[in-house]
Amino acid sequence: MNYIGRFAPSPTGPLHAGSLVAALASWLDARTHGGQWLLRIEDVDTPRCSPGVDRIIIAQLQDCGLHADAAPLWQSQRSALYQQALERLIVQGLAYPCDCSRRDIETEMLRRGQTPARNTELIYPGTCRPTSSQRHELADAANPSAWRLRTDQTASTVHWHDGRLGPQHQDVASAVGDFVLKRADGCFSYQLAVVVDDAAQAISDVVRGEDLVDNTARQILLQHALGLPTPRYLHTPLLLGANGEKLSKQNGAQAINTSDPLAALNSAAAVLGLPAQSTNVPEALQAWVAAWASLQSRA
Repeated sequence: MNYIGRFAPSPTGPLHAGSLVAALASWLDARTHGGQWLLRIEDVDTPRCSPGVDRIIIAQLQDCGLHADAAPLWQSQRSALYQQALERLIVQGLAYPCDCSRRDIETEMLRRGQTPARNTELIYPGTCRPTSSQRHELADAANPSAWRLRTDQTASTVHWHDGRLGPQHQDVASAVGDFVLKRADGCFSYQLAVVVDDAAQAISDVVRGEDLVDNTARQILLQHALGLPTPRYLHTPLLLGANGEKLSKQNGAQAINTSDPLAALNSAAAVLGLPAQSTNVPEALQAWVAAWASLQSRA
């Protein structure tokens, strides 16, 4: 299998120190394996994206010497492919329309004696799930519904091996429930878009932050449902903020300062367990490729 990796930021804000960790790790893994490194702009959730931020992200990566091996791909330009995948799942009886709001889901959970945890994804209780694997027509545009994947039609427990964390498993049906593929506002879900794009770009290896581990089982379940290959996964350590939570734009993470790219890269490298470099960016990156290869050989 030819190695093809990718970095896939969402343009909700410029790259910060935490996102640079994932960018550097994915670039190093591709270079270590003599493979390609692609850039995908994950702007499928258009209401959350800010105009022009995608170009800022590309410039930040280039300032840090992280150059993609092909032109970037924008998810906002690929809705037709996501729609085709959704329609395939509908024909298979694996997707169904859902009109539940978050409040509806919370109410149903409480009715069943389940207490929704604050600030977490709700486990969908199957309120709108059909009683059989009946086929559905696409929702009327005048009366839009969300679409969910049924997790009760095949084995929902997914096992995979993470390149850093080792053996993993999750029962998607009990941990997540039937999850959204397309929202009522017309935006396709991250889960569906990333699976379609990883297959279309022949991604062999996904290297990303540990905060995305929980998405992996859903993505593998979708890959199986759509007959798509499953990449290898490696989830990197996270850079934590002062409050002990993942550093993010939501908790005040500042954009990286690319006027001193080596300093920014050294900070990212430290999170990955790589030694500091004091030369220049190209030489530092080459040194880290060798150090990354050594780390992976011991994993």
